[in-house]
Amino acid sequence: MSLHDDIMNFVSNAGGDIGVSVKNLKTGEMIGVNEEMMFPSASTIKILIMAQIYKMAKEGYIRLTDNIVLSDFMKTDGSGILYQLNSKHKFTIEELITLMIIISDNTAANVLIDIADMKNINKMAEDLGLFHTKIQRKMMDFEAIKSGKDNYTCPKDMTRLLEQMYSGKVVDEEYSIKMIEILKKQQEFGRLDLYLPDDVLIAHKPGELKSLEHDVGIVFLKDCDYIISVMTNNMNTNLDGRMAIGKISKMVYDEYVKL
Repeated sequence: MSLHDDIMNFVSNAGGDIGVSVKNLKTGEMIGVNEEMMFPSASTIKILIMAQIYKMAKEGYIRLTDNIVLSDFMKTDGSGILYQLNSKHKFTIEELITLMIIISDNTAANVLIDIADMKNINKMAEDLGLFHTKIQRKMMDFEAIKSGKDNYTCPKDMTRLLEQMYSGKVVDEEYSIKMIEILKKQQEFGRLDLYLPDDVLIAHKPGELKSLEHDVGIVFLKDCDYIISVMTNNMNTNLDGRMAIGKISKMVYDEYVKL
């Protein structure tokens, strides 16, 4: 059976909703199973927030060395550490980007959303051809969710975003490289990496909400880099979602490591 068939069989029997998008950067092969299924984006949307902030820096609207003073009104709980710190700490915009990506800090993300503006983030998504991706609320804004406003994406869009980043086309080559280097420093594990050898390098961004687990990333192998985006929702438990992502990731790795 083909890799596509293996993934399709797994998804069909896993329970819940699973979407998968894979792009082999050596052969150009693309694999999709429910790749345009829309999911609440959770923290995967933070990749796009990062990209818009770097675009603004390149265009001279902000400086990455500008300091932001942490105030109580900025703090948002959930993932991250900034909401645990005393106010009056200073962070540069670039430090906030790093915190938002590598430990998924929600306070950092919300500050950066204010700087970037949601309409600009959505315009960037449109310009990059991410037609199922939209940001409509800040992190942990459950009132917005109740009123019907949420952030959405799909596996195909995240694969497209990462492919353009890999090709140096998100903002420009310099910033694309910078963004990938930050994604390589990811400190949240246990999804795409779950069943892979410890020495496999992945530039990735997970996302998590109740019953929802995502992970999207670029996997760097000796002879074959590839992009994989796996999104899950409505699984029995979050652990089931993480394990499903890990198993699909291992299937793809086992196929491409031979190339």
